[in-house]
Amino acid sequence: MNAPDRPIDRWFASYSADHVNGTNQQIHYIAVPLILWTVTALLWCVPVPGTWFGIGFWAAIAAFAAWMFYYRASRAIGLGMLAVFIALLWLNRWLHAAIGTTQMLQLAVAVFVLAWIAQFVGHKIEGKKPSFLTDLVYLLIGPAWILSKVYRKIGLKY
Repeated sequence: MNAPDRPIDRWFASYSADHVNGTNQQIHYIAVPLILWTVTALLWCVPVPGTWFGIGFWAAIAAFAAWMFYYRASRAIGLGMLAVFIALLWLNRWLHAAIGTTQMLQLAVAVFVLAWIAQFVGHKIEGKKPSFLTDLVYLLIGPAWILSKVYRKIGLKY
């Protein structure tokens, strides 16, 4: 079998090798999107005092930076992740308006901790360490890997 040509293909191949067990994969399909949401939600809650940017600024900056990584790796993945980030940021905007900063922060921290516990349980079942322990870029690859699975299911190429 030929080695993948694009970096995204190599990252997905390596990530997939650490996520073969079906139970671990199922955990990741739930936990990875939850972790992605919690990161944007936590950043949403960080105020930018003394500026006109206000709440949500850091979440938007982080989402934009991550989107640039995804778009450079694969235009199709980049466009899909753009839709994901827009949805997450709108969710954060709505949730923040509905429950406020303190409750949103508490919810995001609780979900973050539980989702990471689930991830480590999945890797214990898998018998392999999480990919990000070898290279932090895999923290970005996880959400794109999930999206690539969705793309394959609906017949899109990335």
